[in-house]
Amino acid sequence: MRVTFIGLGVMGYPMAGHLAASRFDVCVFNRTAARAAAWADEHAGRRAATPREAAADAAVVCCCVGNDDDVRAVLYGDDGALAGMRKGAILVDHTTASANLARELEEACRERDLAFLDAPVSGGQAGAEKGQLTIMVGGAASTFDAVQPVFDTYARAARLLGPAGSGQLAKMVNQVCIAGILQGLAEGLHLARRVGLDATAVVDVISKGAAQSWQMENRSASMLDDHFDFGFAVDWMRKDLAIALDEARRSGARLPLTALVDQFYADVQASGGGRWDTSSLFTRLERGAPDPGFERAP
Repeated sequence: MRVTFIGLGVMGYPMAGHLAASRFDVCVFNRTAARAAAWADEHAGRRAATPREAAADAAVVCCCVGNDDDVRAVLYGDDGALAGMRKGAILVDHTTASANLARELEEACRERDLAFLDAPVSGGQAGAEKGQLTIMVGGAASTFDAVQPVFDTYARAARLLGPAGSGQLAKMVNQVCIAGILQGLAEGLHLARRVGLDATAVVDVISKGAAQSWQMENRSASMLDDHFDFGFAVDWMRKDLAIALDEARRSGARLPLTALVDQFYADVQASGGGRWDTSSLFTRLERGAPDPGFERAP
């Protein structure tokens, strides 16, 4: 199967690599051409000068870029991927974007006799590098089945959740849950230190009980070591939470904790931590950032 991969960031680069390692015929495009050249050299693969050129003759075109506008930039227009895709091909958007964009792309694909899946991923850079991502998918069952061999190369789980937009809505739920868990973990570790406990020992015991989480297992040690120069960036989390909060306003859902944690992340950004891992919420507490909750208390 010939597969195109557009977007070679920290997620897309290894995802496309797994496709090449699984003997798919892969052509890549990246807006920073040097990144595509490096990928092609590493994987003995092909690269193209435009998204349209990359998408030509591909059965599946995958996209993994930054936000809604970035997706439109590489898909639409004379040099966009949609202009180069053959009839019957499948567009898979792995970008974490809005559900409205997913519905827009489904319509754009239908008009061109193409199929579409919105398929945001979870698992971070480590998951992408290990081929252990989780994929939340929206679209038609037949399209999902056709793309499953592609997903199998870089995911441990992929689930069809409903029509177009459902994958993006599920990713919003995912990010809301992560934000709340990280704030709770940050406060717990902060409390452990302030009351004189060995925080590492506390984590060791409570991680065997109901408090256990992926974040506790994979981020507590680096939080206690004051190590945040890695992982999923605060800037990207704020982008994702903005999408979730906007969807909540439209649907009437109430997300008070998410809105509060989003502002805590704004504090981290203001402290110069926009590229820090999302676990850097801990720095607000350890380094004395003001807590608006306490400021409002009587």
